Amino acid sequence: MVSSRKEVDALSYQIVGAAIEVHKHLGPGLLESVYQRCMAIELGIIGLDFKQEMEIPIEYKGNKIEGLFRCDFLVEDLIVVEIKAVSETLPIHDAQVLNYMNLLKIPKGILMNFNVTNLFYNGQKTFVNKYFDGLI
Repeated sequence: MVSSRKEVDALSYQIVGAAIEVHKHLGPGLLESVYQRCMAIELGIIGLDFKQEMEIPIEYKGNKIEGLFRCDFLVEDLIVVEIKAVSETLPIHDAQVLNYMNLLKIPKGILMNFNVTNLFYNGQKTFVNKYFDGLI
């Protein structure tokens, strides 16, 4: 398990690099599912461990509610990655990533929108939470 902020930040750099590689080959305008499948291939190529379409359990008043939420990727059990292909991301997309991070107790999340001309400058948003603050 990665135990430092520096290592988590380095991991997020690799993830963003993988997304840029996908975007460089495909460009904007495709379906989210296409980017998601290509992102899985790219994460595998660079050797990162990830879970795709991972179900996020929810507990409500002692009752487990299953099957409602799935994050696109959980990389190295440290970073939630949510893929979009929309004209613009909205606050609800930010909330989605933050909720996934908190439910999974994950320190960092990245929201990627592939429907942009430049993924590096305007297609990604990074989030941290209290679990990141707990890292060394």
